[in-house]
Amino acid sequence: MKRNAIADMINWKKDAERKPLVLKGARQVGKTWLMKEFGKNYYKSFVYFNFDEEDTLKSIFEINKNPHRIIEMLSMIVGEKILPEETLVIFDEIQECPEALNTLKYFKEKANEYHIIAAGSLLGTLLAKPKSYPVGMVNLLDIYPLTFDEFLEASDPVLFCYYDSIQKEQQIEEIFHNRLLEAYNNYLIIGGMPECVDSWIKYKDPARVHQIQRELIEVYESDFSKHNGKVNSGRILMVFRSIVSQLAKPNEKFMYGAVREGGRARDFEEAIEWLVSAGMINRVYNVSKMEHPLSAFDKLDQFKLFIFDTGLLKHMAGIDNGAILLKTDYQFKGPLTENYVLQQLRGQFEIEPRYYSNKNSEIDFVLQNSMEIIPVEIKGGEDKSAPSFKRYIADAQPKHALRFSKRGYRKDGAITNIPLYLARKVKDLI
Repeated sequence: MKRNAIADMINWKKDAERKPLVLKGARQVGKTWLMKEFGKNYYKSFVYFNFDEEDTLKSIFEINKNPHRIIEMLSMIVGEKILPEETLVIFDEIQECPEALNTLKYFKEKANEYHIIAAGSLLGTLLAKPKSYPVGMVNLLDIYPLTFDEFLEASDPVLFCYYDSIQKEQQIEEIFHNRLLEAYNNYLIIGGMPECVDSWIKYKDPARVHQIQRELIEVYESDFSKHNGKVNSGRILMVFRSIVSQLAKPNEKFMYGAVREGGRARDFEEAIEWLVSAGMINRVYNVSKMEHPLSAFDKLDQFKLFIFDTGLLKHMAGIDNGAILLKTDYQFKGPLTENYVLQQLRGQFEIEPRYYSNKNSEIDFVLQNSMEIIPVEIKGGEDKSAPSFKRYIADAQPKHALRFSKRGYRKDGAITNIPLYLARKVKDLI
């Protein structure tokens, strides 16, 4: 599989101001594979150290703070000389050795000629506590599940070539439109977890994918129960399990009382922060005004929570594959489609998407592109009725207004209709 993150890693390697690189993201999104693939293809050699598997490694970092001495000892362990610029040094599951995480600052200060890359499970929850890692001394790179373009390139390289060539305002032939919609439907079912995509490519068996998704959910829930920090693990689990029912409500807004009767913000806000930091959920804030800069208008007590992978959300919601493939309307179609679009939008714009909602109207997502504010309407099918959206366009007359749906790529008056399969290309298309 090709991953878009490799391009970011190549840029990191070339950067003269490079710092040790830390990959963060949920478990099983492909961090270990990425680091090894990068070492194999872009360095003369790489050395791999896993702090979860090799307990004795920890003692090296507990005793030493001198990065040159550490490199000497690591060279002896692997039986080969670690060379500056030429050998990539990989630290995996680094959260198991806080001393190693802390040592990264000494590499930045005293031995930056060595190329160091690190990753770990639930690292985001550690990084959220500034004392536990070297602030300002590392580069951070977020790793997500495969986006639709990565999924398409892995599963149908010929169709991907066509998809990749699509330009702004291009007419998309019906045969390709239908094939890309079919790939989009498959992505809703399979999602972007590397193991699920790999299984789908090898076996084309949805039952296998379903089994992997079930096991992944079990792994994550088991991680919550193992978590023994100050955030109550039971509350983390309750929030995670409530997301499907939260999104099934008419306004989708997260309600603490829907997690547990009488629930309050103080009971669950730390659990939410933990899940966001761990990369398990995406939080979208409501804004009081659709104006630049968007983040100045965040209503911090009003937000929606989405799952970081659409395939896992589809599994958690118990949606039958037939409902997606047979063009039927089903109860959870809107939230699942929004989850998908959000997953594709992440990282495309400097500012994360928001939404707008008041007593009279609702705009599904609001994007900020430089100083421009872009309203976004999301439809799971071909329907195009959206009174709030049209009213806002008539009043504010934005330069761009986007509707994602299963309709073709075209302008409908002031609205640009973008097929759902092009959500990953939206920045290029505007």
